[in-house]
Amino acid sequence: MSKQVKYIDLTPDNFVAEVTNSDIPVLVDFWAVWCGPCRVMNPIVANIAETWSGKVIVGKANVDDNEEIATNYQIQAIPTILIFDQGEVVERIPGLVDQAVLEEKLNNLTNRVSAA
Repeated sequence: MSKQVKYIDLTPDNFVAEVTNSDIPVLVDFWAVWCGPCRVMNPIVANIAETWSGKVIVGKANVDDNEEIATNYQIQAIPTILIFDQGEVVERIPGLVDQAVLEEKLNNLTNRVSAA
């Protein structure tokens, strides 16, 4: 039995509604099918989506299918993770990254947001 995917496939049609206009923080994974390191990041991003469901929105943007989004956010290498708060990029994390590092950044952000 497979788990239900908890992340959103982002496109130019839903990016503003799901990311820019979100009331909660959003983690966006920029990736491509042919990218080996992106495949390594996929289960990490899926775990973040599962663990942080309800506190953080997790989205994935395939750079080959969404060149406009990748260009707008100056994605020059993949994988790259951007973390948005109130529609603004607050973290840019290029390359492979441990789940613990992502969770620390999300903890810092959500704690700061809830303290405000």
